[in-house]
Amino acid sequence: MNASLPALSRSRPRVAIVGAGPGGLAAAMILAANGARVTVFERDSVVGGRTRTVTAPGGYRFDIGPTFFLYPRILREIFAQCGADFDREVDLIRLDPQYRLVFEGSNPVTLDASPDMARMEAEIAKLNPADAKGFRSFMSDNRVKLEAFRPVLERPFHGVMTYLAPEVMKGLRYLRPWLSLDDDLKRHFADPRTRLAFTFQSKYLGMSPFRCPSMFSILSFLEYEHGIFHPRGGCGAVSEAMARVAERLGVEFHFDAKVDRLSFEGTRASGVEVGGKRHAADAVVVNADFAHAIPGLMPEALRPQWPDAKIEKARYSCSTFMLYLGIEGKLDLAHHSVLLAEDYERNLQQIEGGIIPENPSLYVQAAAGTDPSLAPEGHSTLYMLVPVPNLHGGQDWAAETQRYRRIALDRLKALGLHDLQSRIRYERIVTPQDWQDEYSVGYGATFNLAHNVRQMMHFRPRNRFGKAEGVYLVGGGTHPGSGLPVIYEGARISSRLLMDDLGMQPSTEANDRVGAAQPALGD
Repeated sequence: MNASLPALSRSRPRVAIVGAGPGGLAAAMILAANGARVTVFERDSVVGGRTRTVTAPGGYRFDIGPTFFLYPRILREIFAQCGADFDREVDLIRLDPQYRLVFEGSNPVTLDASPDMARMEAEIAKLNPADAKGFRSFMSDNRVKLEAFRPVLERPFHGVMTYLAPEVMKGLRYLRPWLSLDDDLKRHFADPRTRLAFTFQSKYLGMSPFRCPSMFSILSFLEYEHGIFHPRGGCGAVSEAMARVAERLGVEFHFDAKVDRLSFEGTRASGVEVGGKRHAADAVVVNADFAHAIPGLMPEALRPQWPDAKIEKARYSCSTFMLYLGIEGKLDLAHHSVLLAEDYERNLQQIEGGIIPENPSLYVQAAAGTDPSLAPEGHSTLYMLVPVPNLHGGQDWAAETQRYRRIALDRLKALGLHDLQSRIRYERIVTPQDWQDEYSVGYGATFNLAHNVRQMMHFRPRNRFGKAEGVYLVGGGTHPGSGLPVIYEGARISSRLLMDDLGMQPSTEANDRVGAAQPALGD
């Protein structure tokens, strides 16, 4: 494909990146480290997209979206490829307990999920003593599964022929689409609550554990095998570190620069248009939300596999109703808490059916106890996420917001917070409508396209996108999917394809360009 490159770019290709979210930042780092001239166009005034930390009135600091960091191996490798040391740029605090699970019911049970094998077995025994012995077999089984499935997650899917590669065929036998995640865990755990402790994460892929493919058991496995971390200063600290390294590599950032559309010469991408001005490029990487951005950025003729009608009818993840609260005083909570309603399965059915749950499950982060930099002295932060239907459900959130706020705050009593209302000193609410209108999230689907079998691998929007030459996707809307580690891996896939297409040779000089000697945290 590189034979048709414009003459101006044969020595050092120009790459335009739409969006400075985690996928765009990772791609910027990789491509700049390998010699490309990279320009990032970001519609907001800061990097990170939803993976950023904001300061609210009163000095409270909140992560907007992701609140923990998982599986740092991939980003460590990307930093190393760029001549930087991830652990010198970001201070990760490993959490133990990783999170607290509260199971509602006539006999409520609290489980502190620990990466310590013996302690976790003791916690599981609170639910069902017989299930405790299943933890080690669960870990062993998923250790093999992840190793076998990694080649599937680390390569592009161009079409059905990709499935015939021996390493892919070996990994795909663990997909087991005929077996749900809950069914798969019955081999290890008899109690439905124990299985829920290892499967609730699938909700954030837009999937029910009772329908989700069994291979997604690797999600909870990664938490116990590799740890859950809090980046000091919030998850935005990771995005900021990525931007620092990218700038040292020569990446140019344009903020408050909304890309109106991609420009093309025939079927080849030739740049981006921002505010009526065209910025030339030999390739474009799109990190914007897929459902929201693609219909406006590219003509349908250049993306016949994903026309507007298909994008509209695709299956999307749930949305979230968010509360960001600044609280006077301390909170007697774990860093992460998950309240699992007694009618959890009915909750999922309601969300999938477009019904707002009246007795919802929820997730709460109280990070200031771990990281005092997130709140003024003597105060706390509380981040509350309630899974709700995306905008395909048709709710009027302007009418529902205050009513659902009362429901959400009332649910906190199940976590022991009975006097919260009088202590709130700062409050912000984000509804599914806000996710779409303020954060440009298609249909308010916070976790992007769902991960059912018909929207995975070659069925998902491909990393090398559409019929157009020189357009590449990164982010949760492309292969391999959502979640920070997976998005970083997707950026590596798309960057490799771009480099191959432009005839770029992997560079060994990144260390010299970025500056190998950087001060360690605390120096």
